[in-house]
Parts: sequence; C-alpha cells; structure tokens
Amino acid sequence: MSIRPRSEALFAEALRHIPGGVNSPVRAFRAVGGQPFFVHSARGSRITDVDGHELIDYVLTWGPAILGHAHPRVIEAVQSAAARGTSFGIPNPAEVELAALVKQWVPGIDKLRFCNSGTEACMSAIRLARGFTGRDRILKFDGCYHGHADALLVKAGSGALTLGQPDSAGVPADVAKHTLVLPFNDVDALEALFAQQGTELAAVIVELVPANAGLYLPRPGYLERLRELTRQHGTVLIADEVMTGFRLGRAGAQGRFGIQPDLSTFGKVIGGGLPVGALGGRAEIMDYLAPLGPVYQAGTLSGNPLAMAAGLATLRELEATDAFTRLEWAGARLESGMNEVARRHGRPVQFQRIGSMFCAYFTDRPVWNLADAMTSDRAFFARFFHGMLAHGVYLAPSQFEAGFLSTAHSDDDLDRTLEAADRTLAQLS
Repeated sequence: MSIRPRSEALFAEALRHIPGGVNSPVRAFRAVGGQPFFVHSARGSRITDVDGHELIDYVLTWGPAILGHAHPRVIEAVQSAAARGTSFGIPNPAEVELAALVKQWVPGIDKLRFCNSGTEACMSAIRLARGFTGRDRILKFDGCYHGHADALLVKAGSGALTLGQPDSAGVPADVAKHTLVLPFNDVDALEALFAQQGTELAAVIVELVPANAGLYLPRPGYLERLRELTRQHGTVLIADEVMTGFRLGRAGAQGRFGIQPDLSTFGKVIGGGLPVGALGGRAEIMDYLAPLGPVYQAGTLSGNPLAMAAGLATLRELEATDAFTRLEWAGARLESGMNEVARRHGRPVQFQRIGSMFCAYFTDRPVWNLADAMTSDRAFFARFFHGMLAHGVYLAPSQFEAGFLSTAHSDDDLDRTLEAADRTLAQLS
C-alpha cells in the first residue's frame, strides 16, 4: 500500500497536462527513481506533503529560503506589498531601495538591473558583455550551469580548445560554436586558451563555487589567475552568483574569495523565494544597456513589487540577526557529523561544504571538477536518497545538486538528520 496515494494521484494527473508531469526536469525524480511527492505547505525547516508527511527540507526551494519557509517578516512584507498592487509595469520605490542595498553589500557593483530569473540574468549579462566588447565568443566551464539560454546549453567539443557543441535539442550549432568550454580548476587549460584565443573572448562566465554539478570548490589561486587573464585580455569576467549570492555572506562568493568581477548575476536569495534575477557591475559596462546604450534588455515583470519586498525583507533579516555566523556553524556541524557517520559504516564519501551549501559524493576520490564528480556512485546515492526520505529528510533528488541550510534549521533538525543518515547507511551496508 502506498504511503503517498494523493501524491501519486496528482502525479498521474500532472502527466496528462504537463510534460513529464513537472515544470522543471529534476523534480521528476528521474535521477533517483520513483515518483515525486507534492507539497501542501512549508514552514521553517519543514515541508508537509499532500499526504500529511512532514520532512526536514534541505532543498529550500533550491536555495532561496535562507531564512526557512514562510518567514514571518517575508510573508508580512509580501502581503503588505500585494495590498498595494501585484504589478505595475512602472518604476516602484522598492526597486531603488533593493538596488541600493545590494550595492552596499557587494563591492564593485556600481549599477544593477532587475529581471525575473537567474537564466534571464545570465543571458542578459552575456549579451551585455558582447555588446560592450564587440566580440562574439564566450567561455564557460564544465559542470557550471547558467540557465537554459541557447548560448549556455553547450558541452565541450572533442578537445579542450575546440568549439562547443549543442547540449540540448533546439540549440543551433551556429550559436553553440561561439561558446568554448573548459574543465573547472585546470589552470594550464585556462592559460592555453587565453594564449590562443583570449583577444576573441567577450566574456568568461563562471560559478565561483560550482553548485550545479553537486558542489566543488576552486583550488587556491585558480580564481585569482582567471581574474588576471580576463583583465589582461579585455575580457569581461561574469560571476554567476545566482546560487551563492547573499548565501555565502553579504558579498557572496566573490566577497569570500576576494574576487571582484566586472559583472555579477543574482537570483534566488535576492528575491526571498519569489521569481527574481539581477545583473550588476561596473557602470561603464552597465550603461551599455538600453535606454542609455545599444544593448536591449527588458521585462514586463522586472522589479516586481512583491519580489522586491521579499528580497528587502530577507536581506534585512540576514543583517539584523547575524545569520551568516549561525549558518556557518550549522554547516560545520552537519559536515563533521556526516563524515563521522560515513566513517562508522565504512562508506567512502566526499562531503563538500562551504558555508550553508553542501553535497555528499559517494566516492573515495577528491572532487575538484565535473570529471571527479562523475566518479560518485550514483546508484548508491539514489538508494541513500530514498532511505533519507523514508526517515523524514528531504535531500535534492539528484547527485548533482547542492543542498542548503537555513537559519530555521534547529539543533534538533541536525540531530535528526544525522540519525537518519546513520540508520540509512546501516540499512544499506
């Protein structure tokens, strides 16, 4: 007998109306098997499905819920904004207020433009860099995801310096050929590419902490060398902070590693859980955007008053409560506990963590790039995922997704999570 009959019925109905039954592919559970459950409500660190099961949530709507779900101050801010109108298509004061706050938190951002998603922010940043430099080619890195714009759904060619190939049906080869792809953390490959094609590169776009192939960290000196090479060749460095922005600290990953990019893209936390994106950076580049410059970018719902209100409430609460200290402590406790549990059961694991972001790879090999991440035992991860779910803990339903902590995760939540991991690994050993 199913323990989630209502979810199963809803998924069967969804399959009739929505491709794959979901509105974003990873939600379909294809990477771990089984069927997705449907959420009825969420509060704090917990989600409750439509069948009444409560779960400790480490997906947190894929990162935005840094204060936990339905935080009272965020809800109050959204309700207050909604009472005045849900959308105007005209400038509203909250846009100015949030832009000024982001500038205050992130050094190097002179101007900021809001849009509606991280995908849109990255797509617009690429177009802006091309318009500013007058060049066509861009560089991205294996395992870094920057949304589903055509130019960014590209995999590497047959060699490190070959032209990219489409990574999705519907992406023209003529678009993909302008995108070069390198392995992350490989300084030699980076230097070789810049020596050969540096003057042709409009932009390098990079997750300073790649968090869309699980989670791995930059090697010491790697980001610094990337910054040097882009500056030397007049190439715009775009830091994709959609995942890390305002989660790894006030200034995100760039503040944590002391890197000042030319442009940055944001999403998730900046909107407090509502749809939002933003790009910002040096004034001389940002002023190439219409209506001042020749690079066109627009959006009916850009600067939406509900998203601006939620973002303001979230950032102010983070600042007022010294949240990043708490998040760092919780992350360190989860990391040490998970490593201890894995050792107890003789299971090789690379538990990667920075701040309140984490990922467990079931491999005995250190993980520095996508090729390393691919050595993880994905079949075992799928079994681990379902074991944790059965014990009341919801992790991302894919080996190649990061997990997140919120300020709402309590000591008891962490204890229960480590107990669930202990019981799951005992059952799987």
